Amino acid sequence: MKWLVVYVLALPALGGEYALLYNGFQVYADRHEKAGGVIRLYTRDGVTELPAALVTAFETEEYTPQAPSQTAAAPQPSVHDATPSPRDLLENAALRAAIPVELVHSVAKAESGLRQDAVSHKGAIGIMQLMPATAADLGVDPRDPKQNTEAGAKYLADLLTKYDGDVAKALAAYNAGPGAVDRYKGVPPYRETRSYVNRVIREYKRQTGEVD
Repeated sequence: MKWLVVYVLALPALGGEYALLYNGFQVYADRHEKAGGVIRLYTRDGVTELPAALVTAFETEEYTPQAPSQTAAAPQPSVHDATPSPRDLLENAALRAAIPVELVHSVAKAESGLRQDAVSHKGAIGIMQLMPATAADLGVDPRDPKQNTEAGAKYLADLLTKYDGDVAKALAAYNAGPGAVDRYKGVPPYRETRSYVNRVIREYKRQTGEVD
């Protein structure tokens, strides 16, 4: 899998390591292995493959365990805890797809306002606004929030891979379809699509504190 070259993905975990990329960013992993020209990064959520040429070094994560509280009560399950919020679903979906949580959240916010009951005039469904045909290709039920978010994040990750980490092209393809992006060799000259791409990128920068 080709890596997204413009973001840092740092996942909290214990006793792992960071793969340092050629552009100065880092990617968390529990462990890694090299197979030919590919490096595989293993986490509890799955495996991410990077071209070995992108990785310059590995650094061990420094972790100091905290002593458990003697007085803290064990958390009690509740009905609220049993139903993940859209934000929780989006975070889990992003981690499984190995792309930035903020990017997936920004797309979902632009698509549906984080509403699972949202249906567009074109028939797109749910939080990530999956078209029925796209959902069928991915083998998911778009009306199920968990399936919807995970499929949407995976589709976005696939588009980022297809366009070599070019976020604008990937977002344009998510909005207008890969065919339009390929036909125009970039973001197509559609007012709606260009507005969408700019809106998602602005929201991503707002969430990450990035300044132009």
